Amino acid sequence: MCGITGFTNKVDNADGIISEMMNKIRHRGPDAEGKYVDGDIALGHRRLSIIDVSSSGDQPIFNEDGSLVIVFNGEIYNYREIREKLIAAGHTFKTNTDTEVLIHGYEEFGEKLLNMLRGMFAFVIWDKKKKELFGARDFFGIKPMYYAVMGKTFMFGSEIKSFLPHPHFKKELNTTALENYLTFQYSPTNETFFKNVYKLMPAHYFTLKDGKLQIKRYWDVNFNADEKPALEDWVQRISETFKDSVNAHKIADVEVGSFLSSGVDSSYAAAVAEVDKTFTVGFGDDEKYNEIGWAKEFSKAIGKENTSKVITPEEYWGSLEKIQYHMDEPLADPSAVALYFVCNIASEKLKVVLSGEGADEIFGGYNVYSDPDGTLYDKLPMSVRRAIGKAAEKLPAKRGVNFFVRKGKTVEERFIGNAFIFSAEERKNLLKIKTDAPHPMELTKPYYSRVKGKDDVTKMQYLDLHMWMAGDILLKADKMSMANSLELRVPFLDKEVMALAEQIPTKYRVTHSNRTDDTKYITKYAMRLAAKMDTPDSMAKTAAKKKLGFPVPIRVWLKEDKYYGIVREAFESENAAEFFNTEPLIRLLDDHKNGKADNSRRIWTIFIFLVWYKVYFN
Repeated sequence: MCGITGFTNKVDNADGIISEMMNKIRHRGPDAEGKYVDGDIALGHRRLSIIDVSSSGDQPIFNEDGSLVIVFNGEIYNYREIREKLIAAGHTFKTNTDTEVLIHGYEEFGEKLLNMLRGMFAFVIWDKKKKELFGARDFFGIKPMYYAVMGKTFMFGSEIKSFLPHPHFKKELNTTALENYLTFQYSPTNETFFKNVYKLMPAHYFTLKDGKLQIKRYWDVNFNADEKPALEDWVQRISETFKDSVNAHKIADVEVGSFLSSGVDSSYAAAVAEVDKTFTVGFGDDEKYNEIGWAKEFSKAIGKENTSKVITPEEYWGSLEKIQYHMDEPLADPSAVALYFVCNIASEKLKVVLSGEGADEIFGGYNVYSDPDGTLYDKLPMSVRRAIGKAAEKLPAKRGVNFFVRKGKTVEERFIGNAFIFSAEERKNLLKIKTDAPHPMELTKPYYSRVKGKDDVTKMQYLDLHMWMAGDILLKADKMSMANSLELRVPFLDKEVMALAEQIPTKYRVTHSNRTDDTKYITKYAMRLAAKMDTPDSMAKTAAKKKLGFPVPIRVWLKEDKYYGIVREAFESENAAEFFNTEPLIRLLDDHKNGKADNSRRIWTIFIFLVWYKVYFN
């Protein structure tokens, strides 16, 4: 795993500038560094040595005649098979790295190489003869790629902070991203919080030639259920495909460990991978917030060593500025901090870990996926439910009322992903500034249009795969692991696993049967059965356990005077007054502290933006 950065060379002292940019992302690759600079391009690389750990694997790497040069971040798990094809085609190799396979593969196949790959990647290749830059990001967006056009300079990098030393980089806040963030808790489009800085979206590549940038999609998810196979067949196929993926993800010249919580995803990965070490974090002694007991019990059952840490409130709150610095953009997911700490304890013992990200989006694991068609009320005509929902909207919001409001809307009208913090109207009332941010439904509409005619569960999964997973789940996975110079691998997010999951009928992803055995939980149904089959009998309850996520006691802490005071000070600061109306901020905070409403997620979303803004703009 590594960090990459670079720019089209339109400056004096390009060599010194690229070195400064590389230093900004040293944490991504502390083992080695390399750069290439000519009159047209500057490329920089920081290396975390995983495969071919000798210096022969250092980047940049060139093709045979030196006309192509590459910098690469990621891992290609099928590089050996592709390498054999390239050797047969006449290519010669100087290293045993997957990086060199990419540059020869591009030389041989062009952009068609991308669909041949199995892995996670973000890379750029400079063609000296054509004066053309080619860049690509992996299928799911596991590895990040940012770019910016500032004047005549094109910059790219694994992290936005690598752009800061460049003399052409102009640091300005993108207020449109702020307004979008207040609804989604992350930046949901290709725009970032920095004006004129963009994300290359997952499964896209770009070419830059003569100052013209072209971006194209090369792959997409295609849910197309096959109703013929029986449930038992799907369970067996999941088991075989996931084991194959885990084996591929274990390819390394260094030791591989695994994260472990009480949930089925990480437990399944740890058991199948047969790693020697697992890692877990939690908060306090309450089982709602501490999964260490579960993890130690499971590790003992599979005969592995578990390292754990209880995160204190002081450690959690004291790390927030550091977390948001590494995140590049504000992310209001409280579990990001927990992820930072579990990466930290793992990095003390090894360089590579497996994790369970992606299983929920691929196999249908979020509890909200059980909502469509899950009750007798859903059998009523939509016209009736819509009328009841309209009436319910006029009542004070509470659990029973919210049910009727939700059921009175189509999935396209009510679901924007796993987080919905402020509505379009609410965020306008909060903000003092005016932006041109679109309505949340305008952002989700293009994704829903691609799965028009599919069932609601499939629509929700498709949306989450493209927005929530890339914008939240994988953002924090990459940034928190790389902050600790740790490579995080996600075997559920594998092209072959996805190809299988696309075919599984919805009834085997999310089932509404009233079961009484230990498989009664309705999400990820077929995958849970596969996990139960492949994990110790004593741990069968883990395969049936309801999803908790990474539980963090934010709700509790915000009622304590100490942390209430920290947030109140931020809400009353000059920074807050620049963007927000102070009165509704304080009302949110006080109502939460006094038990009138659980405003924890809303408070946290605003507070984290202010923490991030202080780090990058003060």
